[in-house]
Amino acid sequence: MPAADDLLKGQKRILVTGGAGFIGGAVVRRLLRETDATVFNLDKLGYASDLSSIEEVLIELGDAHRPRHQQLKTDLRDPEALKAAVEKADPDLVMHLAAESHVDRSITGPGVFLESNVTGTYHLLQAVLRHYEQLNAGRQKRFRLHHISTDEVFGSLGAQGRFSETTPYDPRSPYSASKAASDHLVLAWHHTYGLPVVLTNCSNNYGPWQFPEKLIPVVILKAAKGEPIPLYGDGMNIRDWLHVEDHVDALLLAACRGQSGRNYCVGGYGERTNTEVVETICKLLDEFLPTGKPHRRLITPVRDRPGHDRRYAIDASRIESELGWQPRYRFEEGLEDTVRWYLEHQDWCQQVRSRAG
Repeated sequence: MPAADDLLKGQKRILVTGGAGFIGGAVVRRLLRETDATVFNLDKLGYASDLSSIEEVLIELGDAHRPRHQQLKTDLRDPEALKAAVEKADPDLVMHLAAESHVDRSITGPGVFLESNVTGTYHLLQAVLRHYEQLNAGRQKRFRLHHISTDEVFGSLGAQGRFSETTPYDPRSPYSASKAASDHLVLAWHHTYGLPVVLTNCSNNYGPWQFPEKLIPVVILKAAKGEPIPLYGDGMNIRDWLHVEDHVDALLLAACRGQSGRNYCVGGYGERTNTEVVETICKLLDEFLPTGKPHRRLITPVRDRPGHDRRYAIDASRIESELGWQPRYRFEEGLEDTVRWYLEHQDWCQQVRSRAG
């Protein structure tokens, strides 16, 4: 994997939307560590936002690098504020990660997902298009808007096969429907207005600093406290797990070397049933936090989520063959590191959960 600085090739002003989120934060940290670019972190700083990981990097790098991280507290639903933020950032590259992403929340409150993920993306496209049209020819040639999406837009797989870039869209939840709509908008702005874009659709991410409402941190934290571990339905739903740092590798490659108007699927070749994931975490906790009783006794089946997709899996051959991407983390190793990280950062987890209510 080339260093981020080699990939950027003179792109010195990077706008990252959702840079206070889990994946966005990982992108921001990589850019701060490996490049001399200025990163404009556009985030509404909502319930799942947190800047702790970025602050750690800024402390590590020293005060001279602090101006390279510019926080822009902006809501995608506010077109005037968004236009002003894009003008201030004057970006060479836009990486659009900001999204409402929690499926359960989309089921109980779909409106905010449509406002943020669909209307918000529209506002961003309009602001970025105005910016792009004002760039000189040299900057226009280098410019890209990279839209980061999910494999959930493709629906649910049977026992065989994998999602690829040619899989028809078939979203099943308000969240995935809103992301599918945003994908279509991005491609429409490319074909209609000539905006240079690249899209990626990723599988389920995991790793340090993930907001503790997602499966893996929920299981770790509940098991560590001896609380019941909720498991949807029969636990046989399958996800393709991708370490967040492998995802960052793919995002930077796609953003900088991907073909304009093209989409790339990114997966970790880490297919596991939810039961397998939960039981693996329990075994690790039996080793790290022995109580004399197996942690798997805490697994508690709960009513299945409405419209719960049965299986996701990614065919990542396009990004591998065209851009040279390969995952570096095996799921078992990445999961062990992640479990250790959460056990060592339970204070952070409690702080962000309390702040989010």
